[in-house]
Amino acid sequence: MKFEFTAARIAQALDGVVDGDENAKIVRVSKIEEGREGSITFLANPKYTPYIYTTNATAIVCSKTFVPEHPISSTLIRVDDPYSSFTKLLVFYQKEKEQKNLKGISRKAHVSWKAKIGKNVYIGDFVSIGAHAEIGDNCKIYPNVTIYPYAKIGKNVLIHAGAIVLNDCEIGDNCILQPGSVVGGDGFGFAPLEDGSYMKIPQTGNVVLKENVEIGTNATIDRATMGSTVIDHGTKIDNLIQIGHNVTIGSDCVIAGQSGIAGSTKMGNNCMIGGQTGVAGHLHIGNGVQCGGKSGIFADVPDNAKLMGAPAFEGHEFKRTYVHFRNLPKIVKEMNELKKQVAELQEQLKNKE
Repeated sequence: MKFEFTAARIAQALDGVVDGDENAKIVRVSKIEEGREGSITFLANPKYTPYIYTTNATAIVCSKTFVPEHPISSTLIRVDDPYSSFTKLLVFYQKEKEQKNLKGISRKAHVSWKAKIGKNVYIGDFVSIGAHAEIGDNCKIYPNVTIYPYAKIGKNVLIHAGAIVLNDCEIGDNCILQPGSVVGGDGFGFAPLEDGSYMKIPQTGNVVLKENVEIGTNATIDRATMGSTVIDHGTKIDNLIQIGHNVTIGSDCVIAGQSGIAGSTKMGNNCMIGGQTGVAGHLHIGNGVQCGGKSGIFADVPDNAKLMGAPAFEGHEFKRTYVHFRNLPKIVKEMNELKKQVAELQEQLKNKE
């Protein structure tokens, strides 16, 4: 599906004002330094200002307060907030690329006659949908996706190629599952036996994703041993993330790539977790917590804490401590010299006696 609009139409969608050719045709989006004829870009960061005079982009989204110092050949679309406005445009563009009107069930898909399929859905090649599964209206399920029996998928859900939703799991409205994500694999539960071996503990629960959750590529959300592993509405999980069984994550959290959260930990709302952070099990993480990348969390965390390090502790204390850590070889050398001087003084005093 082709993306083609005039500058005037885009300005209307963004509540902006055209400064230049209202009929300029836009067919693609681009970075400002790579702009070419037919593309639209934006200027939000002042350090990119020089590019506005050299770019070949047809249109540029910029602030209403921007005052050019040199002539500009591109049409300007002036808005209150260029960054958020261009984000809205990218969302619109992405929906166009995803072929909004794509629908129908591929003849190469396997859909159980016992499954319940909503209206206006798209089900691609080699998709498998099990008995008693429910697929809501306007869902798009791309090739090689597997939906296990009794899984429930809400409305307007987008499931990309190779993702898996296991039995009894529930996916809320407007969720996105990126390629290769797995929702509802067994939690890591094994009981040690006297002979040193392990007995697998059945994982009888499920996973519940509330509305507007996004799960990144190759991320895994384990089903609960009993009850539910829950990701609340609006939370975004990045690529290559492991969420353990019976974890509860609050609303509107963001968790960056390669992080892991061990079983039964409860995280509050509006948390921001940096990449490669590890969180131990059975902890309580408060609301509004922020963790720097590579943090290691081994104890409960109060509301609005800002943590860094492993073990993680308060951010500004970590930075002060890190300065001393970097100077540790110098400090040790100075201490050894002082010890040597003290020993020499003690020897001199001893000889005087």
